[in-house]
Amino acid sequence: MNNTFYKENNLSGLKRADFQKTINGKETDLFILSNDNGAEAAITNYGGAIISVMVPDRNGKLANVVQSHDTIDGVINSPEPYLSTLIGRYGNRIAKGKFKLDGTEYLLAINNGPNSLHGGPTGYHARVWDAEQTSKQSVTLHYLSPDGEEGFPGNLDITVIYTFTNENELIITYTATTDKKTIINLTNHAFFSLAGVANPTPTIDNNIVTINADFYTPIDEVSIPTGEISKVEGTPMDFRTPHTVGSRIDDSFQQLVNGAGYDHCYVLNKEEAGVLSFAAKCKEPESGRTLEVYTTEPGVQVYTDNWATGYPGYHGATFPRRSAICFEAQHFPDTPNKAYFPSAVLNVGDTYHQITVYKFGVEK
Repeated sequence: MNNTFYKENNLSGLKRADFQKTINGKETDLFILSNDNGAEAAITNYGGAIISVMVPDRNGKLANVVQSHDTIDGVINSPEPYLSTLIGRYGNRIAKGKFKLDGTEYLLAINNGPNSLHGGPTGYHARVWDAEQTSKQSVTLHYLSPDGEEGFPGNLDITVIYTFTNENELIITYTATTDKKTIINLTNHAFFSLAGVANPTPTIDNNIVTINADFYTPIDEVSIPTGEISKVEGTPMDFRTPHTVGSRIDDSFQQLVNGAGYDHCYVLNKEEAGVLSFAAKCKEPESGRTLEVYTTEPGVQVYTDNWATGYPGYHGATFPRRSAICFEAQHFPDTPNKAYFPSAVLNVGDTYHQITVYKFGVEK
């Protein structure tokens, strides 16, 4: 493990020693990514979790805009196990924890009602990744997911690179190969709180959101896509023009009832599949902080932190219900059981590739 760029006086006030632990013979650590503009991101190789992103508000005041914990034990034992972590082998839900591939049925852990969620209870969020920090602005994580892990076929060789640019972009680049036909849907489950995490962290009701999607995938009462691709037009799901999160989130619209708020995959408007393009924007009006999301993926799951309980985290911050918003770039939920959704199959000899960019800014 290479970690020669750690800064003891980092902006987040995080201590490397608080993130160092041996788990199943592998070492966890903290990696500080700093750019030339005085902004900073912190990553741990346990679950690839984003621990902080320190960016300025309209007055230049820095704050952490990602929900997290300030020790490795906090990350491991979080009441929200997917808090700002990498997700895989299959992000989001697979109905009844079952899918077929070339006639073989695979059975997964059931960990979300009757369904499998986010790769199972010991998915990539709960694994120690090999890590090498290659510069002050980039860290490379690697994990070999063995054949049969959490029920998925094939040895999957994964590399994820976090880069924090001088434009305050956190770029996540994913690549993976397999030795057996498999399914793959990697993402990052960052919980964004653009007001800055605090005690308590403010609600996202006032966040102004735009989503570049004419369609979304409706869900049933256990959050599995019905199979429809529905228009957002004329519904509270429509963010093609800016709306605050809170303006319609508690409407009696059945989709919002099913998700206890927004917890839906938006079908991104794409001129060409696999091209990096604009997905969404979020603005926090009090601070002026903005987040723009760009991705090569066909969808983005928008989740409004509907189940948080006010649990404690980073430097005494607490995380109440709806105090964060997630933009999880991904393929659609339950794709292995929906033949007409964009395929999540990875064949031997092919390379899975994804780029997602979280660009932080300020508007006066």
